[in-house]
Amino acid sequence: MGSQEIRDALGGISRQRVYQITQRRDFPEPVAQLGMGNVWLAEDVEAWIKEHRSSLDD
Repeated sequence: MGSQEIRDALGGISRQRVYQITQRRDFPEPVAQLGMGNVWLAEDVEAWIKEHRSSLDD
């Protein structure tokens, strides 16, 4: 999952906000760093969203 997919999963937040969120200590570590940016496991990001952003599950 790249930053665009994270933006979509969090309801279309800004690129700057995605950067802030992915820099948090409690956000999962990326599994790879590619030329286009970091990549995270979708399962890890989805679990983080469920734990920290439960209001988005509506």
